[in-house]
Amino acid sequence: MVFKVGLLGLGTVGTGTAKILLDAAQRHPLLETLEIHRVGVRSLDKPRAVDLPEDCLTTDLEAIVTDPDIDIVIEVIGGLEPARSLLLEAIEDGKHVVTANKAVISRYGNEIAAAAKKAGVYVLYEAAVGGGIPIIQPLQQALGVNRIETVTGIINGTTNYILTRMQAEGGDFGPILTDAQALGYAEADPTADVDGLDAADKIAILASIAFGGKIRREDVFTEGIRNVSASDVDYAKTLGFVIKLLAIAKRNPLNADKTDTIQLRVHPTLVPLNHPLANVNDVNNAVLVEGDPIGQVMLYGPGAGEGPTASAIVSDVMAIAATLHMESPAEEKLPNPLLSNAYSDYKTISPMEELESRFYLRLMVKDQPGVIGHLGEIFGNHELSLESIVQIGLQDNLAELVIVTHEVQEGAFQQAITALKESGDVDSIASVLRVLG
Repeated sequence: MVFKVGLLGLGTVGTGTAKILLDAAQRHPLLETLEIHRVGVRSLDKPRAVDLPEDCLTTDLEAIVTDPDIDIVIEVIGGLEPARSLLLEAIEDGKHVVTANKAVISRYGNEIAAAAKKAGVYVLYEAAVGGGIPIIQPLQQALGVNRIETVTGIINGTTNYILTRMQAEGGDFGPILTDAQALGYAEADPTADVDGLDAADKIAILASIAFGGKIRREDVFTEGIRNVSASDVDYAKTLGFVIKLLAIAKRNPLNADKTDTIQLRVHPTLVPLNHPLANVNDVNNAVLVEGDPIGQVMLYGPGAGEGPTASAIVSDVMAIAATLHMESPAEEKLPNPLLSNAYSDYKTISPMEELESRFYLRLMVKDQPGVIGHLGEIFGNHELSLESIVQIGLQDNLAELVIVTHEVQEGAFQQAITALKESGDVDSIASVLRVLG
């Protein structure tokens, strides 16, 4: 039995996908049942890094998703449109779908899942989170018997590369971002990466699977790394931390009315040096899953690139092929619950102000007697406990202080920040970062 594949996009990831499908030697034998039938491209004249018959290429993407000979459609064109519409059209036409598109899945995954359920087809998206790291299938299958408590990830390679360079070299964000763009590690428009939007797309997908419910992408609290300075990185190192952009999905304890709520957030975070995620550097990604009864499991590896992402895509195509091999055309096709998600209820996301965290605060205050006492009084008035206050230096009659709190409520801490700004003792607040643990 041979399954014909339609490939939408032949960029970096599409090329990597085609290379695997065209070279099945010494790979899983199921790959020999997969045949590239048509490939959608922007231009027929562009040189290709993979050898495909000319009559296989087309600029008519819609013709691929409606081609009656195609069994599985792979979407790697990226962006919201026309990707979303093409995916839905392929599903309506009875085709199984594999995509690496985290933006579409995080925003329209519920719509796509409902359409797939109605059409009796599979939609898989392992490559949408973590590149080559297998995390979607493990959450659905191997870890599915656990009660997942927390999913914490470094799931954006660009920001991890920048923060790693800042840590190693003591440089500031701006020049290192420019260097990362020149090296190809950051896009010309780095907004989705450095502002945390890409990581927010991915954690929304992981949270939906881990906690078994729909997620509204707009409910994910998102804060990027633009305001992290070399001074913050240096002070964090002195205090025994490294700064990472973390994506966190965490189950809250049941409240009085037994409502099941979760935390969902992306922000730069001070991570203790002995934490498993502290040594995940450069463009690598990692996802730390904590559950009952398994405890902690961390999946680590390359989070992007031609080979890693293509590996995840083809693994999904192979999973669909394996399932189709087991189904006789004469039998009623029942959806495999390990390969599909169709949730009926939305998860309730805790407001950020209700969450508890430790905080790192760097600020400039007037160099005069009684200032630290006044600051302590302000924190005390908001029932906030301080772990340490350290004076770093003096400049222009101003003292630079670094404050680390114990675990405190976000809303109370933000109120204290407002009071500090209005106190007359504080010249400026240079940085506010959350501390893990």
